[in-house]
Amino acid sequence: MELNKIRNFCIIAHIDHGKSTLADRMLEITGTMDKRDMKNGQMLDSMELEQERWITIKLTPVRMAFRWHELNLIDTPGHVDFQYEVSRSLASVEWAILVVDATQGIEAQTLSNVYMAIENDLDIIPVLNKIDLPSADVERVTDEVVNLLGCDPSEIISVSAKTGLNVESVLDAVIARVKAPKVFEEENLKEETKALVFDSQYDPYRWVVSYVKVFSGNIKKWDTLHFLNTKTKIEATDVGYFAPKYTSSGIIDTGEIGYIVTGLKSIREAQVGDTVWKAKWRDFKEAQAIEWFKKVTPFIFAWVFPMDTDEYPVFKDAMEKLTLNDSALTMENEVSPALGHWFRCWFLWLLHLDIVKERLFREFKIDAIVTSPQVTYKVKMPWDKSNEYFRFHPEVISNEFWTYTYLHISNPEDLPKRELYQAIEEPLAKVEIITPKEFVGNLMQLSQERRWRFLNQNFIDEKRVLLTYELPMAELITDFYDELKSLSSWYASLNYEFSKYREDDLVKLDILIAGEPIDALAMICHKNSAAYLGWKMAKKLKEVVPKAQFAIAIQAAVWVKVVAREDISAMRKDVTAKLYGWDITRKRKLLDKQKEWKKKMKMFGKVELPSETFVNLLKK
Repeated sequence: MELNKIRNFCIIAHIDHGKSTLADRMLEITGTMDKRDMKNGQMLDSMELEQERWITIKLTPVRMAFRWHELNLIDTPGHVDFQYEVSRSLASVEWAILVVDATQGIEAQTLSNVYMAIENDLDIIPVLNKIDLPSADVERVTDEVVNLLGCDPSEIISVSAKTGLNVESVLDAVIARVKAPKVFEEENLKEETKALVFDSQYDPYRWVVSYVKVFSGNIKKWDTLHFLNTKTKIEATDVGYFAPKYTSSGIIDTGEIGYIVTGLKSIREAQVGDTVWKAKWRDFKEAQAIEWFKKVTPFIFAWVFPMDTDEYPVFKDAMEKLTLNDSALTMENEVSPALGHWFRCWFLWLLHLDIVKERLFREFKIDAIVTSPQVTYKVKMPWDKSNEYFRFHPEVISNEFWTYTYLHISNPEDLPKRELYQAIEEPLAKVEIITPKEFVGNLMQLSQERRWRFLNQNFIDEKRVLLTYELPMAELITDFYDELKSLSSWYASLNYEFSKYREDDLVKLDILIAGEPIDALAMICHKNSAAYLGWKMAKKLKEVVPKAQFAIAIQAAVWVKVVAREDISAMRKDVTAKLYGWDITRKRKLLDKQKEWKKKMKMFGKVELPSETFVNLLKK
């Protein structure tokens, strides 16, 4: 296909604004898929979870033919947790279709997607969807889009993706407005092939399949190719495009989007963001990789372990297979004295965590326990080469006056002793909330409880306000979203992204049972909330820890200071059951003997907690 006949674009929108439905109508109009095969809708959402929850989790490319043009579409997720999928899609196309619900208007994720598109130097085609609904307010939403993009009202296309009304006009606009694909024009680059890997999938029959956008040259079947970052050499066993299933074509030309069957067995050798390279006259060591988008940096993590410890070999195999198809999921194997073998996993955000847990159950029949999510902290320490803590790959910062280092701590047990570090820094998120103005007071009150810092307030129109805050990620990953929706009667929308690290009064909260600290229950929290969190944890433990022959003290401590305590009474054996008569001296003698024995047990006895105790605690 000639380069000027190729159009690469993606669809971006807030969640539930009709992206995937619009893509379905495009597939139908272009004849890419037969209408009889599209009874269930959401054809690009092939995953069972996507169909059930009506959300897009993975980006999905598809090639369509319309009016003698080749249209390469990438359908993107709308939920903020999968923003990394959107960023990779934007790096592979030249235009974006912005879909806005005519009944709801501009939402928080709409703004975020527009900002990302502008950062990637993309032009935008604005589309108003759901104009057939009685509650649609086309005039108001049109004004919002004009104010946001600075476009002319005549450039906005009003459609109904559900009925197909005016969808063909969107395809005509793509052909008329969208420019030819971005390619490398330099003479020295035309003679070599370079393609950007924007996604990779593991297929049980084909092994690793890489999704690529070709910026120069072409890729043919059986070509010898190199991944420049991982230094991996492959032979392309098949190449083709998406229709939307794999369709072999034998070649992917300049400007096109397609796939390469690499023959690799590990997705780590075909990483997202890598460059596929081919040239006859140069050594691949001299080639420069394409620097287009950054690798994702997860900021929240949780420990994942099987319900039954005997299932660990099967559980480990399932986790490894899951990481092959989810490039954003990273994990490390760990051993805990309380829970045995488990994995510490890093997630993009809470919905990503929920999806991973659900996929483990559906695809591998494993019922996994996931701990409460936590964030990664930075610990500021004076630089000392001999210090044992610098095995954590420190970040060293120095000038002519001083030298110090940052340790990245995700496990509270890795935190150094208090006298060894200077401060703890926590990650902050920039949060954008769009809400009706009558709920601003409620959200202001919520901000005071969550250690927020107010940044800005703008009116989108007469009725809705955009609030911008900065708050700790640790506050955001708890029940914040539920409270936000409750206080705004479900009208508020939310968008968030990592902002920076900030020093605060953070402490390590230890949980002790019978005087012994339980490593699996330690956490890092703010000093002002340590007493409340400790009391809450102690109350839960009191319900699940089994009784012993002696009294058990459950304590929450910050360093050496106990901030909360609960006691479990001892199991009492009726030592006077064998007595008869009313001799009080014999009865007292047995009771005193039992009392002395319990004192000794309390001094030397230890509490062995079964793994079921931790499972019950994490369930609550």
